[in-house]
Amino acid sequence: MNQRQYLLGMTLAEITESIQTMGLPKYTAKQIADWIYVKRVASIDEMTNISIRNRDILKKRYEVGRTEPQKIQISVDGTQKMLFKTDSDLFIEAVNIPEDERLTLCVSSQVGCKMNCDFCMTGKMGFKANLSVKEILNQIYSTPDAENLTNIVFMGMGEPLDNYENVMKTIEILTADYALAWSPKRITLSTIGVLPKLKRFLDESKCHLAVSLHSPLPVQRQTLMPIEKTYSIVDVIALLKQYDWSHQRRLSFEYIMFEGVNDSIVYARELSKLLGGLDCRINLIRFHAIPGSTLRSSNEESMVKFREFLSAKGFTCTIRTSRGEDISAACGMLSTAEQKK
Repeated sequence: MNQRQYLLGMTLAEITESIQTMGLPKYTAKQIADWIYVKRVASIDEMTNISIRNRDILKKRYEVGRTEPQKIQISVDGTQKMLFKTDSDLFIEAVNIPEDERLTLCVSSQVGCKMNCDFCMTGKMGFKANLSVKEILNQIYSTPDAENLTNIVFMGMGEPLDNYENVMKTIEILTADYALAWSPKRITLSTIGVLPKLKRFLDESKCHLAVSLHSPLPVQRQTLMPIEKTYSIVDVIALLKQYDWSHQRRLSFEYIMFEGVNDSIVYARELSKLLGGLDCRINLIRFHAIPGSTLRSSNEESMVKFREFLSAKGFTCTIRTSRGEDISAACGMLSTAEQKK
């Protein structure tokens, strides 16, 4: 087992504290952070403004911690799905989505997921592990065209708020002046509504929020999403209504449409009642069939009628274009079949 620690995932304050215990000058910490997070080096030997002697001292305890994807699949629409191996020899997937001038990376925060939503392949895996800050950042730094990323969405494997501390530390590093200095508006976190952590996220960050809703009726939502039993969507909406969404920070709701389940105008009407008064966007999503599920996607006509009803009620409502379905990279399809091998 490699006893060396990783620099990737450490804040400037942590690097500073650590190198001082090793007898290195304090200013070296800023140089190290710059090499890792701005210049994106993969090894300590590349840190050429640090003396060879000090690099050797550093290498006794640390390595950068970057690992390339084990496998990359490319969809007919240009979407790229990357398979990464974790430090505990498990697997995760991340998805690169190019669109016009944007390049969005869909990042995983866990191996598997505890939430067991009926329509999600990741949930069917069960929960294996939380990802470390290093493992989350590695997806961002080791993806193809990493330097050209414009946006990050925590919509990959796992429930981000169930790995709260590591996800928030990742966001801290991404937005820090010594690292990428990203605006939090380039980052969106998707959650099914883990209430205590959701409140902390709203208070402690300025990132955009996407909420997985999928049914406006609590009893039905519970059959699709067991979390409803613990944290009701009604309570989630009540919390969201306490915050101001009228400025730069955006709130959106993800609504996967299932034929004969939640796609009639009755549901659109209930949804408009539930979300009434919220400044938000509603994204309608086609269901992507997964093994073992009897659910089927709504047809185009039903989705258009649903959208038009909500638009007439004053909501910004869009039908999201499916990306990467041919390589199982679309919404709800990440599962790492490699795990089973």
